[in-house]
Amino acid sequence: MPYKDNNALPDSVANVLPKHAQDIYREAFNHAWDQYKDKSERRGNESREETAHKVAWAAVKHRYRKGDDDHWHPIND
Repeated sequence: MPYKDNNALPDSVANVLPKHAQDIYREAFNHAWDQYKDKSERRGNESREETAHKVAWAAVKHRYRKGDDDHWHPIND
């Protein structure tokens, strides 16, 4: 279920993240989707999709932080 483009991202991602953060999310999700296809590569009983979403959010959080205004901002701002 990799995402072909940002328009295919879930609303919970597309409606809150700026475009660049969406790019990061999509690329990290797609990479994790491939990387964790074997259950033995995942922790516990998490599904492939759950794992890929966690990896994608972690990637976004390396570059963006949610501000007091509830918007996501680049860390270097």
